[in-house]
Amino acid sequence: QVRLVESGGGQVQPGKSLRLSCVSSLDIVTIYELGWYRQAPGKQRELVAAMRNTLATDYLDSVEGRFTISRDNAKNTVNLQMDNLRPEDTAVYICNARVGYSSGIKDFWGQGTQVTVSS
Repeated sequence: QVRLVESGGGQVQPGKSLRLSCVSSLDIVTIYELGWYRQAPGKQRELVAAMRNTLATDYLDSVEGRFTISRDNAKNTVNLQMDNLRPEDTAVYICNARVGYSSGIKDFWGQGTQVTVSS
């Protein structure tokens, strides 16, 4: 079992920045992929950014160039730096860890942190 705890959400004006952090109870060097998803009211959950253990990254097209995912192995933490935020970025942001087992890959989720972008 992997416990993920997010922090750093809040309310900001358009154009401002926020930094989200997610601490894992499992050593993140053993995790196949760490990522951030978001879910806005009435919408499906979508992948915002992900980083594999090879350090390869994927980003949602609409956040490319504004958001940056990073990891701190010493702190078992994955971060999401969000710059130039837009109202459409408003959502609950959820940390994800994909862990490989002999039986396959299992997904673990955090509780989520609210990000609201509004003037």
